[in-house]
Amino acid sequence: MKRAVKFGVAGSGIALLFLGGAGVYEVVSRMTHDFWSGDRFKTARGFDPTAVSSTPPANDKAAEFVRSFLRTWSQDHTEEAAQSTDTPATASVSLRGYADGLHLKKVSFDHVLSAGPSSVTKGATKVTFDVTAQVAGGTWSYPSAVAVQQSTDGVLAVHWNNSVLYPGLGDRQSLTAGELPPGAVPARAVASDGHTDLSTFPSLRDISATISKNAKPNGISTGTGVAITDATGKGVKALKIFTKGKTQLVRTTIDASLQAAAESAVLDSHLQAKPAGTVALDWKNGHILAVAHSGNDGDIAINGIKSPGSTMKIITSAALMDQAGLTPDSAAPCTDELAANGQIFHNDPGVRPAPGSTLAQGFTVSCNTSFIKDGFHYLVHRGDASALHDEAVNVFGMGSWSIGGGVATSDPSVPPDVAGGDQAAQFIGQGKVTATPLFMASVAATVRNAAFEQPIILPEQHQNKAHQPISTRTAGYLQSMMRGVATGGTAAPRLHDLADVGAKTGTAEEGEHTNGWLTAYNSHISVAALVEGGSSGVDSAGYVVRRLLSDD
Repeated sequence: MKRAVKFGVAGSGIALLFLGGAGVYEVVSRMTHDFWSGDRFKTARGFDPTAVSSTPPANDKAAEFVRSFLRTWSQDHTEEAAQSTDTPATASVSLRGYADGLHLKKVSFDHVLSAGPSSVTKGATKVTFDVTAQVAGGTWSYPSAVAVQQSTDGVLAVHWNNSVLYPGLGDRQSLTAGELPPGAVPARAVASDGHTDLSTFPSLRDISATISKNAKPNGISTGTGVAITDATGKGVKALKIFTKGKTQLVRTTIDASLQAAAESAVLDSHLQAKPAGTVALDWKNGHILAVAHSGNDGDIAINGIKSPGSTMKIITSAALMDQAGLTPDSAAPCTDELAANGQIFHNDPGVRPAPGSTLAQGFTVSCNTSFIKDGFHYLVHRGDASALHDEAVNVFGMGSWSIGGGVATSDPSVPPDVAGGDQAAQFIGQGKVTATPLFMASVAATVRNAAFEQPIILPEQHQNKAHQPISTRTAGYLQSMMRGVATGGTAAPRLHDLADVGAKTGTAEEGEHTNGWLTAYNSHISVAALVEGGSSGVDSAGYVVRRLLSDD
């Protein structure tokens, strides 16, 4: 590229035209060097970065110094412009990169004004200005600023970092112009219908942004403009669009209609504005159909790690059936209280003692002592209480799941090495046992499907497998027991009139309040809900789950 200039001074405006003609370039270069190198200005050639004054330069001197710096930059004298900074070598490389990356044809600076002491760089004066650059594809304008420091002997220098090129530009980032690189224009995460934008749902905005950010390029045109790129050349953000390309769509498993119902359900007036979270799955394939939450404590639907209370009795029952050979008719006495490893356990209010209770009957009324007695008797051997952990991992797929798109989820936990009272507490979902609504929705799905399908939000995402399938016998027993809970047990006040529904309620103590849980399924979906501070599962989470099962 021939680099000759047409030079002119008009107020605070500074401009350069690349016209051609080496002779003109040399003449103008000498003129500008003589003009700006007189006694009126001190350059940074004598600036000592180890002796920086704590006193900011005077406003007028800082502004004049920056005009000199910008004028030299505009003439494409990168080496000379770099000498006006506190790190000339770094600045020189960055200024050349700016011109090369943008395919710069012309750059001008205007409205160069002092803004007083810098709030970012200590002992510096902030100077603002406007930039207009003719780059590949069009003209790009933006406001910018630099910080001017002075050494103890009064020599001025521009404090250099990449934000001098563009505000907020990181040290390992660059600018490019022309065809926008992959990633510069975010992909758009959409529901399974192929067009509903996930970001229109309040609960999915963060999830949508994460999926969009992590979308793999599909080769479609992203248009032209100016963008920031990272050290690998991947687009970080488009700063200016000259021509629009086609937005990349990432189709998810979310059902737009069910998601809308979930958004409404977590705001149900019965919850009295308590934080709530819910997840709905297609139990046949593990597809996540809805994720919704309320409150300001984050997404408790997929990251709310809490004790799941009596919903854990689903896994406890499965362990008793698979590992101890019990059936729904096996004895599980329901007493007012029970001691285990020195800890006294009680039932929730309203649970009547029934010494002749069976496992199914204890499950229906959610009798804690029934499950602690049988669990502690059949599943703890010589102090080894890992049986519940093994069932959760091997049959129900508990572990670290990747649901797709870079969306983070918190892992449930049923520790294999619990001791003391926790050996008994785990069987009723207390102690050190934790879960999320996502996991509990999957537990219900595994029962209804008679197979574990790991939840995913992207249709093509890899799904972990369970180490062993749930037995047909155990799945059938659990389906019968969960149906009893929905029709005549603890979930009946909310779900008794819904067809083909199986459920399990849960109430878990946390500090001075309780959390309400409910997980359930019908012929199409499985759902779990958690309400923090809910008085009971049926009277809090029950309203959320009913809404989703009714809208399916």
